Amino acid sequence: MAEAKTYSGGCHCGKVRYEVTLDLAEPAITCNCSMCGRSGTMLRFVPAASFKLLSGSEVLTDYRFNSKVINHLFCSVCGIKSFASGVGKDGLETRAINVRCLDDVDLQGVQTKHVDGKSR
Repeated sequence: MAEAKTYSGGCHCGKVRYEVTLDLAEPAITCNCSMCGRSGTMLRFVPAASFKLLSGSEVLTDYRFNSKVINHLFCSVCGIKSFASGVGKDGLETRAINVRCLDDVDLQGVQTKHVDGKSR
């Protein structure tokens, strides 16, 4: 079993940069909801304490849809959604990390779990 590791990540233009600590041996979520299906995200949810925004807060723009409980944060320069924020079912602040936006991660090695968000 792998251990949690700190990864760097961010948007395409480099304005948004962050560090996140997570275990990529756990599966990332792929979803077919109207947002994920169009953007092709691979998500891992982590506690907010495992995430540190290093730069780019001034270029982030927020988009909310459906139940409006997740802050879908996009870089206003390049349009990439590298992470989102919200509150988990347990009431704790959380971050949804787009694994595709992590530096130097072999995506072929990341296991995924499909969620049928379209039917919810």
